[in-house]
Amino acid sequence: MATRIDPFRDVDRLIDQVLGNARNSAMMPLDLFRTGDHYVLMFDLPGVDPGSIDVSAQDKTLTVTAHRSSHEGTDVQWLAHERPTGTYARQLVLGRDADLEKIDATFNDGVLSLTIPIAAESKPRKIEVSHGQGSMRVEENSASEVTSGGGES
Repeated sequence: MATRIDPFRDVDRLIDQVLGNARNSAMMPLDLFRTGDHYVLMFDLPGVDPGSIDVSAQDKTLTVTAHRSSHEGTDVQWLAHERPTGTYARQLVLGRDADLEKIDATFNDGVLSLTIPIAAESKPRKIEVSHGQGSMRVEENSASEVTSGGGES
């Protein structure tokens, strides 16, 4: 059986402890795009237990956490241990136009997909302008009152 000697293992552990947050976000890469009237967020989470995924939203801040377990045991002798393990978290501050009450989340093939609709009040809307006899009368009455009032003085 082959044994692997890794003199830098302790250095890697120290770096993980010091730079944990920066490395964690790199371990939870994401894509964000807008299509139609919603945003789509896609997180790569290979090997994550689906039951450990937590998505929460508060005050326009979206938080995603997930946990990837290690195969620990008393009889385990690691020959290579490069896949990161532990709890990972990402926070994103979303704009006013995101409707955080209607987020849809799915997890398939190691990818967490969040669909966030655009809030109805943020969507562009057409305002109809009325025209015709009704609006003209108001202007004519206002003009005639001013004219008749001015002529009597």
